[in-house]
Amino acid sequence: MRVGLTGGVAAGKSTVSRMLAELGAVVVDADLLAREVVAPGTEGLAEVVAAFGPAVLTATGEMDRPAVGAIVFADEAKRRVLEAIIHPRVRARGTELEAAAAPGALVVHDVPLLVETGQPAAFDAVVVVDVPVETQVARMVGDRGMTEADARARIDAQATREQRLAAATYVVDNTGTHDDLRRRVAEVVEELRRASPA
Repeated sequence: MRVGLTGGVAAGKSTVSRMLAELGAVVVDADLLAREVVAPGTEGLAEVVAAFGPAVLTATGEMDRPAVGAIVFADEAKRRVLEAIIHPRVRARGTELEAAAAPGALVVHDVPLLVETGQPAAFDAVVVVDVPVETQVARMVGDRGMTEADARARIDAQATREQRLAAATYVVDNTGTHDDLRRRVAEVVEELRRASPA
């Protein structure tokens, strides 16, 4: 059973991803893979430097994520260049990890830009972690210290809430308590296991 997990920035997708792993799912985390494919010494990092210049490296030779973020979130064409370097490598690595999962496993691909990259049809089911836009903004300002303008720019660079919900097989509302969230995630896992062809 191949499941896509997504949600807007600050919706709580990472928390849901951890809960799914605790409930026995094999989680393929695109964010972690996106770091792996541009680690020092990789072809991916060399391409990023070729595209954006050596100023996007830290003193220790790693990709300076805030510096790259500042460039690509202000310029859609540059964001597409970065995505063209990273996304194919992340998908290839995710395929390798999925192939290594046990037969009958619930394999969850945690993909922040699942809708934006046109991937919903590649999955048996899509789980969307959902909160209102104002909740996203409040969390980014309160928890991450962003300005409201920066928070809204990040949100605007992603699919709209409506686009994500339209792609959803299951919606996980994350406006309640941590216990509410855990209950809903457990319900979704049960439904996915029942729906699984395995």
